[in-house]
Amino acid sequence: MSDHDQKGSRSAAIAAAVILLVTGLAFFVLPDVMIALGNISPWLAAAVGAALVLAFFLLFWLRARYQRGRE
Repeated sequence: MSDHDQKGSRSAAIAAAVILLVTGLAFFVLPDVMIALGNISPWLAAAVGAALVLAFFLLFWLRARYQRGRE
């Protein structure tokens, strides 16, 4: 494995770890946020929950698209 390949795989692993850590933290606090928002409006709570789940997949889709563009 070349030095460039090692740096690329290390960078990808670090990026994935950071993404998973941030989203894991967001999903950890999501129930409390949804309960608080549900007191205001159940639709608002549902929208925020759905947006967070979609953002998780959107982030990985954008990263994959960026990586394909660099190759």
